[in-house]
Amino acid sequence: MCSGPFTRAFTAELLGTLIFVFFGLGSTLTWPSQLPTILQISFTFGLGIGTLVQSIGHISGAHLNPAVTVAFLVSSQISLFRAICYVCAQLLGAAIGAGLLYEFTPEEFHGSFGVNGPSNNATEGQAVTVEIILTLQLLLCIYASTDNRRDDNVGSPALSIGLSVVLGHLVGIYFTGCSMNPARSFGPALIVGNFTSHWIFWIGPMVGAILASLIYNYVLCPQEQTFREKLAILLGKMPSIEAEEDWEERQEQPRRKSMELQTL
Repeated sequence: MCSGPFTRAFTAELLGTLIFVFFGLGSTLTWPSQLPTILQISFTFGLGIGTLVQSIGHISGAHLNPAVTVAFLVSSQISLFRAICYVCAQLLGAAIGAGLLYEFTPEEFHGSFGVNGPSNNATEGQAVTVEIILTLQLLLCIYASTDNRRDDNVGSPALSIGLSVVLGHLVGIYFTGCSMNPARSFGPALIVGNFTSHWIFWIGPMVGAILASLIYNYVLCPQEQTFREKLAILLGKMPSIEAEEDWEERQEQPRRKSMELQTL
């Protein structure tokens, strides 16, 4: 827990989620000169994720989303302890980001402050189903874009993941305001004290993420890890700080290669 790589990863997740929520919610504010549009909100969230994946992906993996962390836990790509710490960092970062934006913005421009909820007469059942599907496509894109087993040209994972977030928002905003991320929903809900139908934005993204993890890692592109290897990863059994740093370095080598922006 006190090792350099772990501390940097925790800080990256906290800071990254803070920035993502601050900018994302900022696009939903009701400024008098121009009300927010679907395209503005969609591209702000998408560009935010793409920018942060490029910025901190090599440090923590740039999960920035409890659903992503749980998906990687299911596929045995992160330890249970690290996953719990990541989720705590994400929720804390989301709360701070939303709080800062709320404090710095005049009250008359807050509007709904980006709080997610069923809209356009969508039922709670329809809303949670849409969130499952939206998160499913996001996680499939994340897995495919960052899979170090691929030897083809995957392009820029940051761009691919960012566009996947844009895609989800272009449809999901009409149903739920589009979450795909429990931390993104938790931050504004906490600050304004509105947790109406909040369960949708935990259950939907979590179920969608777990389904995507199972589909990609156990059906479409099965891993070759043994049960003992998977258990060791989940338990985070590292013999020393040096061993963890070596493990972090091995994990980052293919990631660095795949994260490079491809020139046209």
